[in-house]
Amino acid sequence: MAAFNKFNCFVQDVANALHDMKTGTAQVYKVYLTNALPTATNAVYNVPADLPAGNGYLSGGASIGAVAGSQTSGTFRFFGSTNPAWTAAGGSIGPFQYAVLYNSTSATKPLIGWWDYGTGLMLTNGNTFTVALDQINGILTIS
Repeated sequence: MAAFNKFNCFVQDVANALHDMKTGTAQVYKVYLTNALPTATNAVYNVPADLPAGNGYLSGGASIGAVAGSQTSGTFRFFGSTNPAWTAAGGSIGPFQYAVLYNSTSATKPLIGWWDYGTGLMLTNGNTFTVALDQINGILTIS
């Protein structure tokens, strides 16, 4: 499983109430794919650039489904119910190396974090790529 990396802006965005990460929230969180190297200072959707739409990939990425938050002893864990996935159809998707999590409901579409898969990937026709969300420890923790 690829390690999750947090964008610097996430901490300030939580303080500014841009993210509602508790169970039952109406906010939609998505993951998009990119081949551009994210940096910790990136702050909003499409920086780094989303892949172009086509061949089974939609601009904006895929939802992590219903979200849940769990707090124990001062540590909050954030979960998504659906592993975002894409299946190439009619051609290839990519190349991409990074999957970026962001809040698609907030007007500014703030970034949260990204996974680095270590090398450029090309999803060929008929094949599926899935971001496996950590259902035990959560996508991220705040403590």
